[in-house]
Amino acid sequence: MKPGPFTHCVFDAYGTLFDVHSAVGRHREVLGEKADPVSILWRTKQLEYTWLRSLMRQHVDFWQITSDALEYAFSAHEIINPELQNQLLQAYHQLDCYPEVPETLKWLKDRGFGTAILSNGSPKMLASGVNNSGLQNLIDSVLSVEEVGVFKPDPRVYQLAVEQLKTEAGKILFFSSNAWDVCGSAHFGFQTVWINRFGQKQERLPGQHLLEIQRLDQILGWID
Repeated sequence: MKPGPFTHCVFDAYGTLFDVHSAVGRHREVLGEKADPVSILWRTKQLEYTWLRSLMRQHVDFWQITSDALEYAFSAHEIINPELQNQLLQAYHQLDCYPEVPETLKWLKDRGFGTAILSNGSPKMLASGVNNSGLQNLIDSVLSVEEVGVFKPDPRVYQLAVEQLKTEAGKILFFSSNAWDVCGSAHFGFQTVWINRFGQKQERLPGQHLLEIQRLDQILGWID
């Protein structure tokens, strides 16, 4: 299904623009066979803690969430290495972006679309990610959930984009690699693209995406 008229392309950050597993990837030799299990569990608990803290109304920023999730992952895999734990946490400020991201963002901007990030990340984390990947001139706005004090998929997060970008929900084309985020944003009223990088199954939740792709640059022909 082709999108209706839209003015802005809004992107989730982690897993969509930035490779969340690149932090552990830089320390793979030290972690050995535990590298992938640690990375997967770290990401899983990171997401779970955002949902649970939102339900508990006990908000902390995403940096604290990320730290707590990594501590859990190390404990679960019986790793005692405070120096490595700190190195992994700091590496989250320098996550790699996926290789097709810069050229795709440029393509969208060249066609007059506004570009923005809407993320659970804290402002400092997002600024580091954008700068580390050289996306400063390709992203017009960086919006953090810290402005509303709750994590996705709470509707207040998506409403933040509507208000800050001064547009209508239906005129935002939203991109996320997270199936639950896709559902939440579509249910809110965004036109939504699912970048299914990890071969996830579709969630049994309200909200339907317009398009499912594996890489961000696969939208180029679709939008044309």
